[in-house]
Amino acid sequence: MKARRAAATQFTSTPIVITEKTERIAPKPAASEGVTRPAGIGRFAVRAIRASKGEKAPQVEFANLTEADLMEGDVTVAVDYSTVNYKDGLALTGAAPIIRAWPLIPGIDFSGKVEKSDNPKFKPGDRVVLNGYGVGEGHSGGYAQKARVKGDWLVKLPEAISNEQAMAIGTAGYTSMLSVLALEKNGVKSGSDVVVTGAAGGVGSVAIAILAKLGYRVIASTGRASEADYLKGPGADGVIDRNELSSPAKPLAKERWAGAVACVG
Repeated sequence: MKARRAAATQFTSTPIVITEKTERIAPKPAASEGVTRPAGIGRFAVRAIRASKGEKAPQVEFANLTEADLMEGDVTVAVDYSTVNYKDGLALTGAAPIIRAWPLIPGIDFSGKVEKSDNPKFKPGDRVVLNGYGVGEGHSGGYAQKARVKGDWLVKLPEAISNEQAMAIGTAGYTSMLSVLALEKNGVKSGSDVVVTGAAGGVGSVAIAILAKLGYRVIASTGRASEADYLKGPGADGVIDRNELSSPAKPLAKERWAGAVACVG
């Protein structure tokens, strides 16, 4: 499994400390075999990042598991890629109570290939992607070589999109596109002014690129003035300080935008 970075986000809470787990999931080889196999590395080993509940912050470790350690589901996927999202950072550091079941494999999305399936919609070899459904929160997610999930949570990937590209888009890109579709559904047409809050984040920056490509005039709202050039790169026509949106509104003020992608509420 390879991870892709979804957004440049700093976490100021407890640092993530990842330790090596030395549990054994395969029997020791007989002395006559003349070989030594590292503890935990067996024929059916699943390498994973696992978070366990700690006193002040999650205890995060690399662990060698078996398929029996995976959570319930009717489809087993060999994970190729996942992403590192803001929510993943909160989960791993314990900065917010994201994880609801312990121990848990984090990772709120992944792409990969079906290995086993008891779901009629999928067969071994199908390339799939997963976003959401509480994965990485209450159900083990993408930070492992394998994941077992409900088939209803999976979407087959079209031939035009590789597993790597699916996670280059990731949850951030998926959320951005859903936002743009919602604007269109509600009558906000190309050429309209749209403001994007939290514009320097993963969802915001992808939303800017999509909206600009579709012909909208995009105004980026950010608390980091130093990111102005970066925001104009994907297509922002203007950049405003986020404080403009947090100050009290004036009575009968002029309408400024036809719609918004509000990434920070």
